[in-house]
Amino acid sequence: MDNMIMYEDTVLLVVHKPAGIATETAKIGQADLVSELKNYRKKKGEDTYIGIVHRLDQPVEGLLVFAKDTHTAKTLSDCLREGNLTKKYVALIAGVPQTQEGVLTDFLIKDGRTNLSKVVLADTPGAKKASLQWKLLAHNDKVSLLEIELFTGRHHQIRVQMAYAGFPLLGDLKYGSVQGKELSDAFSIRETALLAYQLCFIHPIKQKKMEFLLNIDKFMKIFCYCSDRN
Repeated sequence: MDNMIMYEDTVLLVVHKPAGIATETAKIGQADLVSELKNYRKKKGEDTYIGIVHRLDQPVEGLLVFAKDTHTAKTLSDCLREGNLTKKYVALIAGVPQTQEGVLTDFLIKDGRTNLSKVVLADTPGAKKASLQWKLLAHNDKVSLLEIELFTGRHHQIRVQMAYAGFPLLGDLKYGSVQGKELSDAFSIRETALLAYQLCFIHPIKQKKMEFLLNIDKFMKIFCYCSDRN
């Protein structure tokens, strides 16, 4: 756990979640990050409260902030809702967009039975607005590397919206297209090619901007490998 924690103080934790572990799960016997953090705090003799501010899908690697008390959890959740807690990702997608950047706005609904989300009409009961911005960082004739900023935090949002736009994430077994799966196999990509690499927020006590970054070299190497094999 120590090697996952990038920052810790009296009110919050910033954690680098590996791909493959759930943020939180109700499945008996399955490890999840929240349980690990509660055990970590217990071993330190602290209160075991862990407040979830946002989540990452189980197959996705990246940065998360957790609160150590209810007041901090509410403050950070308010920051997220007001757009003062920002998250950026890098992603490898199948295909090449025709422009250098764009905004996707859709309405999503989650099916609790299948744990899948889909794009629906705006007036569909239960539909929630989902919005993100993407920028093209690099591409060859089959694969693109994008930077993505989320403006909302919906279930499987990036994976669903990019797939619906015709650019599924490589390695995504749930929403990937036939082309995406073929490219993933060709380039030996076994995990969802999405990394939450940047997290920014105002510290609830110190009132100063906190910014955390992960190295994206791994994704650049994968992209270069895809280009070399192309």
